[in-house]
Amino acid sequence: MTAADTRECPAVVISAPASGQGKTTVTAALARYHRWQGRRVRVFKVGPDFIDPMILTRASGQTVWQLDLWMGGDSHCQQLLYQAAGEAELILIEGVMGLFDGDPSTADIAERFNIPVLNVIDANAMAQTFGAVAYGLTQYRRALKSFGVVGNGVASAGHAAMLAESLSPGLRYMGSLPRNVDWQLPDRHLGLLQAQEIGDLDARLDAVAIAIEGSALTELPPPVAFHRAEQPVLDKRLDSIRIGVASDNAFSFVYAANIAMLQQLGAELVYFSPLQDEVPADVHSYYFPGGYPELHAAILHSSTRLKAALHAHHEAGKPIVAECGGMLYLLDALTDAANVRYSMVGLLPGTARMQDKLANLGLHSVALPEGRLRGHTFHYSRLASTSETMTHSEPVHRYGHGEAVFRVRRLHASYMHLYFPSNPAAAAALFAP
Repeated sequence: MTAADTRECPAVVISAPASGQGKTTVTAALARYHRWQGRRVRVFKVGPDFIDPMILTRASGQTVWQLDLWMGGDSHCQQLLYQAAGEAELILIEGVMGLFDGDPSTADIAERFNIPVLNVIDANAMAQTFGAVAYGLTQYRRALKSFGVVGNGVASAGHAAMLAESLSPGLRYMGSLPRNVDWQLPDRHLGLLQAQEIGDLDARLDAVAIAIEGSALTELPPPVAFHRAEQPVLDKRLDSIRIGVASDNAFSFVYAANIAMLQQLGAELVYFSPLQDEVPADVHSYYFPGGYPELHAAILHSSTRLKAALHAHHEAGKPIVAECGGMLYLLDALTDAANVRYSMVGLLPGTARMQDKLANLGLHSVALPEGRLRGHTFHYSRLASTSETMTHSEPVHRYGHGEAVFRVRRLHASYMHLYFPSNPAAAAALFAP
């Protein structure tokens, strides 16, 4: 390995003992603060999350990519970090759930790439137990490096001092975020609101960045060495292929890596808004990612121009790839949370109904005629379809259940969100004429 095969960049993983502790808020604060200092910041999100990266993209000014050792594989994650280290002056990695939750976990990412961990702990209604939680996070797997601990929801300077004093020797208290509604991020059933839906998001990000000024939190973490990884050579299977990509508030759950992969395969991407009833010109294939069609069902119900174009495209035997919310849009009808039923495009026979509890969640793989792909599923709706099921996805964890995969002519539809870098050739075949 030559010197050019290794790049160094300050990096830190922001984690917590559980979800809801303030990881996204702290990561966004750090990204916005260091951006103010003129530094180029690259942010990653551990695991298959779509919404947190939208917030972090706004905070950092750079596209946020997922890091997942199972979906993308070790060398894929290694190369993403190597590339980031070549263009950034700071790498921030927001974890998923609790530090040790999941397989692979945030801790697995931190240990694999030798990145120190900053733990965020919600200290609301907590005193000396803060130290015990921090000790457990740092000692449970001793191979992990600690960058320090942050107290979130801290009531006063006295409360902060109490938290700092509770820490074991050698464990550093990096600062506090007070209880403050000015920067709290609103949420709904699938997580935080999308960045474009929060009208005062920049003001919230500015406020939390100001809150960490003068604290140890603003110190740069130590540099980490990131190494080049060998990557497969891609053929231009999609050269000169125009793919219409649905992109608006109803269809926004798409991996940055999927978009990049389609472009690397040679495709020309044409973005359009179903909410605006837009019809992209001269496309060979369509891609409908997931999102929130249930929140915009009344508008989508009226998208007559696009519906007609999709029926003509489908009848001509041209490819359509629809994932989760994208699939719901292509059904006969969708019933929203208020129990109002709306007719949809009608390419996939069946209906779906929103419910107030989770229907399925987890990492999945699926064996398709084009090849095996990996990804994940996360939805609150229930589907009833008379269409024949081609196959089912396979959950990684025993508490999940397989998702039906439908094929009607060249329409591929499923609740499963595919991660295209897990098998670029298979992904290309889904869109190729």
